[in-house]
Amino acid sequence: MTTGAAAHYDAILASARRRNLARARLAGAVLLVCVVSLAVTGFFDLRRYVEGGAAIAQLAREMVPPDFSRWRAWVRPLGETLAMSVAGTALAVALSLPLALLAASNTSPGGAVYYAARTLLAALRSVPEIIFGVILVAAVGFGALPGVLALALHSTGMVAKFYAEAIEHVDPKPLEAAAAAGATRFQVITHAVLPQVLPQLADITIYRWEYHFRASAVLGIVGAGGIGFELMAALRLISYAEVSALLLTILGCVVVVDSLGAWLRRRLK
Repeated sequence: MTTGAAAHYDAILASARRRNLARARLAGAVLLVCVVSLAVTGFFDLRRYVEGGAAIAQLAREMVPPDFSRWRAWVRPLGETLAMSVAGTALAVALSLPLALLAASNTSPGGAVYYAARTLLAALRSVPEIIFGVILVAAVGFGALPGVLALALHSTGMVAKFYAEAIEHVDPKPLEAAAAAGATRFQVITHAVLPQVLPQLADITIYRWEYHFRASAVLGIVGAGGIGFELMAALRLISYAEVSALLLTILGCVVVVDSLGAWLRRRLK
């Protein structure tokens, strides 16, 4: 090996060592933050685990066997939960697509609109759907409507952000070709942007629908209808056998919804 080649080889090794050292330092910093966070939240307090063990054992005994005697009363709330998830997803998509086009740098009409749309999406994401649910139950009353609105508002912030990220990563050549041919902004979007991202948008939408079913069950706890309302009623009555039955029922429905979502994604490929 010549002197020049050896020097080049040594430089490559030194650069690789510096990269590995930087990665090790970053990994160590992340690990330290995780350990400190666990310590701050009391994760390493063994006394609390010991004291809680008896209570957990007692609760487990009361939850077994599950009590499915009221299963007929759960059919309608389960249907309501499913309807909430579908309606919330449809409304979120209807709101997200135009906002995503405004929040994507390659389709937004200007910098002010871009930053305003991004800020709005961040604001919607920052409020959990259960908080939206509490506010909307107070505003429009109990039932499925506040649940649908809560899911749609929070998910618009999430779904529109994912849509915008997908739109920003499209191949720019079809957009440039359409613009050069004299297409309007709307025609560029419909003929050059959306055909490229539709499969990704469909994937995002299906994943969000799966999430909405689980979130709908939680929203029922704050009075937004669905099976969560039945779960909260059982908890208030300290009927833990019925609680375990409801949890198993929700688990079964989640598995079915996830399987249906996976089937839809396969069909859309």
